[in-house]
Amino acid sequence: MTQDGKKVIMAIGGHIGDAELTCGGVLATASLRGDHIVTVALTGGERGNPPHMTVEEYRKQKIQEAETFAKMLGGEAVVFPYVDGELPEDDAVKFMLCDVIRKYKPDVLLTHWKNSMHKDHEATHRIVKDAQFFAGLASIERELPAHYAAGPYYAENWEDSEGYVPYTYVEVTPEGFDLWYKAISTHWFTVHSTSFHYRDYYATLMKMRGYLCRKEYAETFTVEEIEKKQIKTSF
Repeated sequence: MTQDGKKVIMAIGGHIGDAELTCGGVLATASLRGDHIVTVALTGGERGNPPHMTVEEYRKQKIQEAETFAKMLGGEAVVFPYVDGELPEDDAVKFMLCDVIRKYKPDVLLTHWKNSMHKDHEATHRIVKDAQFFAGLASIERELPAHYAAGPYYAENWEDSEGYVPYTYVEVTPEGFDLWYKAISTHWFTVHSTSFHYRDYYATLMKMRGYLCRKEYAETFTVEEIEKKQIKTSF
């Protein structure tokens, strides 16, 4: 939480563009009410490079796109140095993310569901859980003091659909949707990809999920099974 009492929301993706697509409506809506947004990409997502660009050139463009998206939401973008498709699942990356969590002190973490067609997404799921644990444990001494962030909440992603069942619906306001649509359009692949209509799919998904919870737009998230247990003393 910021000094003025606003929330800090951190969305962590395996590649630049993952968090922006799957959580972007919620992030944009939160930014409009004054919350601070931090996007984290564990790789550049550069191997989806268009024919006219090298992988290295596209990585530079992707980093600029991440920064532009975050800036349009009044937030910040963090991009790790790892290469698309080669994300290691070791203590080095987990403690790097631990340090980022301790630095920004997010109230909540948003990331990938555990099952995916992409190895980087599945690795990110596990890395985030371990980094959350490391960041919140005071007995693990790092440069910055411990900080516990709630979650993770797992975003709805067409590439991570196996076993995903929506648990929480979060409203995206019309103003938040408009801001997201403008911001996500600065990501080349979301508009120009010939393999999948990314922007249109997630825009339509937000509309459909909104219908189901009586809102104009919404995004869904799920949690681990153990987190679904709710205790009631009465009805």
